[in-house]
Amino acid sequence: MSMPPEPAEQSPVTPSRRDRLRPLELVGFAGVLGVFAGLVVLMATRDWLLALVFLGLGFIVSVVMVALVGLGGKPSQEDLDARKDLQRPDSDTWH
Repeated sequence: MSMPPEPAEQSPVTPSRRDRLRPLELVGFAGVLGVFAGLVVLMATRDWLLALVFLGLGFIVSVVMVALVGLGGKPSQEDLDARKDLQRPDSDTWH
């Protein structure tokens, strides 16, 4: 039996600093929206418990909305190329 050829060694993918901090930016944005909702309720009712509930609710809703908007974006060319590699590998011995 012949052994399949060794795959070429690939360099590890290292994301840029901007790519690594992007999720933190989105969670921070959701946190700011949650704090805003909590402050609006606190100023309107002067009830701390209700303000905390709306702060949490605003944070969760904004995280879900940011995630949905992120999923709806157009994929980059790198993502499209990676998907093509997954659908049709180069070697004939792949099964």
